[in-house]
Amino acid sequence: MATAGTRLITIEEFEKIPDPPDGSRLELVRGEVVAMPSPKAKHGIICSEIARVLANFVKPARLGWVTTNDTGVILERDPDTLRGPDVAFWSIIRQPTLPADYFEIPPDIAVEVLSPDDRRKEVREKIKEYLAHGVKLVWLVDPETRTVTVYQGSLRGTELDESDTLTGGDMLPSFSYKVSDLFA
Repeated sequence: MATAGTRLITIEEFEKIPDPPDGSRLELVRGEVVAMPSPKAKHGIICSEIARVLANFVKPARLGWVTTNDTGVILERDPDTLRGPDVAFWSIIRQPTLPADYFEIPPDIAVEVLSPDDRRKEVREKIKEYLAHGVKLVWLVDPETRTVTVYQGSLRGTELDESDTLTGGDMLPSFSYKVSDLFA
């Protein structure tokens, strides 16, 4: 939260900030830079698996774009917010061309994978922002409990465990994947 005397910055100013030498990641939240610790190995493997499975489903049918590696999406302006979902999907209908810079519309699906360093309150705020700015489906993957919580329109999520199947909802109607396979 901005305090008296804190100068909020724009996305254009944020772009000029060098990457932190410690490997942490940066996001811009309502004009303030927020640093997040560098993800650990399990986090990266699960993000890669989700991105691979989604891309293998989306690409052959040219359904849209799948991103990973915290690709930037502008959620709001004045003050500016630039978030980077761990994995995201944009339908070709909503995003017919790949943007030259950041995505300027929210993804259809945003995926966040919890890391041991994540604070639940901050992740919940991020999910709340996604939903408030038009993300239709959010998957919160928890490697420790081996669950995926699915948010669709509200913060009342549905928790899936390893016996369940994750689906693409209305965004990717015929997509399905066993939750247990995410953690195999």
